[in-house]
Amino acid sequence: MLTLSPDLQTPLVSQIVDGLRGLITGQVLKPGSKLPSIRAFAAAHGVSVFTVVEAYDRLVAQGWLVSRANAGFFVKRRDNDGATPSAGALARPVPRFDARWYLKQIFENRNLPMKPGCGWLPHDWLFGDAVRRSMRQLSADGPELDGYGLPHGHMALRMVVAESLAEHHLAVDAEQVLLTQGSSQALDLVARRLIKPGDVVLVDDPGYPNLLFMLRFAGAQLVGVPRTAAGYDLPALEALLAEHKPTAYFTQPRLQSPTCSVASVAHLHRLLQLAEQHGFLLVENDIYADMDTGVRPSLASLDQLNRVIYIGSFSKTISPNLRTGYVAARRDLLDELVQIKMISGLTSSEITERVTFGVVTDGRWRKHLKSLRERLAEAHRSVGRRLLSLGFELFHEPEAGMYLWARHPDLPDSAELSKEATGAGIMLGPGQLFLVEPRPTGWMRFNVSFSQDERMWRFLEQRIVLGQQAGE
Repeated sequence: MLTLSPDLQTPLVSQIVDGLRGLITGQVLKPGSKLPSIRAFAAAHGVSVFTVVEAYDRLVAQGWLVSRANAGFFVKRRDNDGATPSAGALARPVPRFDARWYLKQIFENRNLPMKPGCGWLPHDWLFGDAVRRSMRQLSADGPELDGYGLPHGHMALRMVVAESLAEHHLAVDAEQVLLTQGSSQALDLVARRLIKPGDVVLVDDPGYPNLLFMLRFAGAQLVGVPRTAAGYDLPALEALLAEHKPTAYFTQPRLQSPTCSVASVAHLHRLLQLAEQHGFLLVENDIYADMDTGVRPSLASLDQLNRVIYIGSFSKTISPNLRTGYVAARRDLLDELVQIKMISGLTSSEITERVTFGVVTDGRWRKHLKSLRERLAEAHRSVGRRLLSLGFELFHEPEAGMYLWARHPDLPDSAELSKEATGAGIMLGPGQLFLVEPRPTGWMRFNVSFSQDERMWRFLEQRIVLGQQAGE
């Protein structure tokens, strides 16, 4: 069908996209005609199935092809059949997947029997005993029900946070720590302080969906920085910086969601150099730090909060219902964040913060974290083996954190798969939810702690078989 050359500077994916687009506009491929299956195309042209998946994905997103469940890929029929889509249509493809709707569904369908796509830990993986002990102690002490808490948050907990950061070589005092209602409020406060409508903001791609919506709501122009297993695609980042002048980069160097990749120390140093050179701030979202099995520096510890604003949370390891997060920043920035916090929602809950304080000062807290890390590492190994045995490609195998980012050549549209899965009582994490520019993709996020149910694996096996049959 096409002549491809791996020796050209143009990537094979782009060669396939350009070639098929030319065949369509030249009427060699008529509207409604079926393309070869992914496997057949790959075999005929001597390329990997993943290269073909990516090319077909792009053509679907650009409006040249349409994917039909259990049938394959077809040239899309248009009112002006054979005409080239307008530049506006190419620049603004209408995704078939409503990420905002799906994000809402994740929380409304949290009671589905199987939740491999969710972003929290199972009940019995959390530190429930310590929460109950802390609540009993708070009740015995008599919680203060009148008035509000301190603008910065509960002093005792801020001191614990400062001591914990000092153990990881980040020198701060309690006055540089602001407690928030989870990391989401922390990110929102920072975005309100840093971002004006029209500002260019760098984000990880793929990245954290709620942050992407939050920044767009603030009027930011989002530019995605591709993730790699080692952290960042530095050549791509440097090219983006040559083109744009970002105000800030919101990033997750450690156990990033959804890929669970970990940025190397070399990448962290280079990122700090680039921030200094191009004059932008770094917002480090480090909410999975307590799940990390390794001892490694953060951007904040290397920078000592000069150009870095650091965000952490207790919600992932204690309870998602215990909304306690925090921001650490240099004093001038933190004072402004305190003002924004008070203007937007007054103080955070001192009762919640005192319960959290009781948990993290419980004598079994460190033992709980150690056990949780070990349990997650084993879940990573078992789920990773299972995915590989079914023919999935794994983006990274960290054996730490909550997630595996994976795709299968016979499951090219994870959004369509997720819709089917919901009917079977399964909440999946479709890749489009995490992309800066949503488009059909086979990538999915698996929460390893929720990926033990055999019914989920039978569902995936059945859909893979159907996909293979459709591609024959």
